[in-house]
This record gives sequence, C-alpha cells and structure tokens, in this order.
Amino acid sequence: MMMQRRLFQLFWGLGLYGFSMALMLRANLGLDPWDVLHQGLAPRLGLSFGMTVNLIGALVLLLWWPLRQRPGIGTVCNILVIGSAVDLSLMILPTPEGLWVRFGWLVAGIILNGIAGGAYIGAGLGPGPRDGLMTGFCRRTGLPVKWVRTGIEIGVLAIGWLLGGTVGLGTLLYAATIGWIVHHALPFFTIPRAAPALA
Repeated sequence: MMMQRRLFQLFWGLGLYGFSMALMLRANLGLDPWDVLHQGLAPRLGLSFGMTVNLIGALVLLLWWPLRQRPGIGTVCNILVIGSAVDLSLMILPTPEGLWVRFGWLVAGIILNGIAGGAYIGAGLGPGPRDGLMTGFCRRTGLPVKWVRTGIEIGVLAIGWLLGGTVGLGTLLYAATIGWIVHHALPFFTIPRAAPALA
C-alpha cells in the first residue's frame, strides 16, 4: 500500500508539474531557467516543447554516470511524464488575452509548480535528472548547494536566452518564490519511510 501511495503521488505530482509549465508558457511573461533553455532549443531540434523537455532530461541523466549518481523510478518517470504532460496541457489550454489574465496564469503556474515539486520529491522515489545533477556536482566538488544550483541555473538561462527563450517578469518571479513554495509544500507531501520490522 505504501508503494502504491508513493507511485500515485509521484505521477500526479509530475502531471501537475507539466501542467504548471504549460500555464507559464501560455502566459508568455517569462519562464524558469530550464524552460528558457527548452523553449530556445525546441524549434532548432524540430521537436515540441514537451518532447524537448524529455530529451534534455534524458541527456542530463547521462551526466549522472561520471558523478556516480543512481537514478530511481521517479527519475525515469520524471523524464517520461513531465514533457508529455506539458504537450497535452498545451493542446487544451487557450492563449489568455489581457495582461492581468496572463499574469494570473503566471502566478498560478508558479504556485502549482512549487506544489507539484513538493509532491513528486516527497514521494521519495528518486530526484529529477536536473536535481540529481546538482546534488551530484555538490557531492563530487564539495561546493555548497547554493553555488552549484546558482551556477547551473545561470548557465542554462544564458544559453536559453541566446537561443531565443523567453526571459521576463516570470523568470524573476519564479526565481524569487519557487524555493519558498517548495520549502513549505515538501513537509506536507513527504511520505515517511516505514520503520524496519523488529524480529
């Protein structure tokens, strides 16, 4: 039953994460750093946004090997589900009209993104490929998370912006709030591991 609960939370968390990304895309007011990269690469690769998300996730996972990171089932599902959920969501979401409506979609997307992140991380079935890249670099280099995370985010943001990804108000708002949202969502969604049975 515990594994079923973990899997259920993992999949709805990943699906909601993809939906939240689609909301921010439709708002067109700026994306988080990784999505700036995905948006810049998608037309050059001839892929949909979602399939680009999945492809980059798989390529990032390859970087785990020299870092000696071990993926979990959640890591693999992250690669397969999020991008697919983005594409499905984009098929049903209209393009909002009016600045205030777009801003509302942006804010909703950021809040749902943080909740979804807390849910799929809290399932405890393995980090996403991008999160694992960060923790792997931290472990191998001894550098603190804040510097490694910042360096990765700035790097992908710069590349994505040069490729034509959307940087704007949403990018700044995401950077300023996502950590706080995930911080408060994670304890609520964390599923504790069962205590070992006593002989």
